[in-house]
Amino acid sequence: MAKDWWLYQGAGPGEDRRARLEAGSPPPWRDFTGRPDPAYGPPGCTGEAWERTRRRGEGYVPDEPEKDVVNTALHLRRPLLVTGRPGVGKSTLAHSIAADLALGPVLHWPITSRTVLRDGLYLYDAIGRLQEAGLEQVRVPGAPAAGPAAPAPSIARYLRLGPLGTALLPQRRPRVLLIDEIDKSDIDLPGDLLTVFEDGGFVIPELARLAKEEPTVAIGTDDDPDAGVAVTQGRVQCSYFPVVVLTSNGERDFPPAFLRRCVRLHLDAPGREKLARIVRGRLGVDINGADGAEYQDLVRSFLERAEDGDLATDQLLNAIQLRLAGAWSEPGDRDRFLATVMQHLTGPTA
Repeated sequence: MAKDWWLYQGAGPGEDRRARLEAGSPPPWRDFTGRPDPAYGPPGCTGEAWERTRRRGEGYVPDEPEKDVVNTALHLRRPLLVTGRPGVGKSTLAHSIAADLALGPVLHWPITSRTVLRDGLYLYDAIGRLQEAGLEQVRVPGAPAAGPAAPAPSIARYLRLGPLGTALLPQRRPRVLLIDEIDKSDIDLPGDLLTVFEDGGFVIPELARLAKEEPTVAIGTDDDPDAGVAVTQGRVQCSYFPVVVLTSNGERDFPPAFLRRCVRLHLDAPGREKLARIVRGRLGVDINGADGAEYQDLVRSFLERAEDGDLATDQLLNAIQLRLAGAWSEPGDRDRFLATVMQHLTGPTA
């Protein structure tokens, strides 16, 4: 049963709940002052990117405790740090929130050991700008060798917001940003994110230096290089803090200051009942039905093999999909079939 205070329910698009999300009052310490650019329209619930988000998100099956924690993060307008073993659905949760509240395509920022904060905020092709400035000087007919240089091309065409920078654009409703595998980052990245999360914005130094000559510059976004969204005085400042979902496989600990600013959710591996709901939602197969004996056996085998090492839920879905297609259906194929589609992700046999 849905609770009255829930915005996210995991039950499919709800216009009324999105309206409540937009109209809700933030905590005083999370009230930001950015003004949307009336000429910029963020991606809506159409197009290929949205379909990918919707298809992935609609198959997610959240439990009541998960819904409680997600809605806590939504009301407090705080980042959601999701931990758990690989394959339990941490990344899919971000797509589920976007699909459930019709918030448009998920912005994705995958993290590696070489990722730095600026990678998520914006990209600046300084070399490309210098090269074009040199070409412009060559093109000026009759220009003396030691004469004044031609004006440099506008900086706007060489700047583009990253996924975090795009999420922080001022908008009436939040975008969903997935910061994937934050535990793989350099040790400094979580600390660097703190200021951005607290301020709800950041400065692009290359634009701030040119603020007197070009106070407002229109640049591209992560999902639309030609968006031309206005940035004034070099500052991007949100009006509604984005729905930030950070995932971690538990490969490292985070500093207390970072944890204090996040709402934390740990996802356990799904049990039999939840797996049955996932299979029904994803594949339309009722494993508890009259014809579900073979699929019950696959679920039982999946849970037994998971005791010896991590397995991902999509490995079970792959196994059932293959059986639906008639693959590996000979009686003598069972052991080789399970060893092929349910290989351990961790443990001695991985």
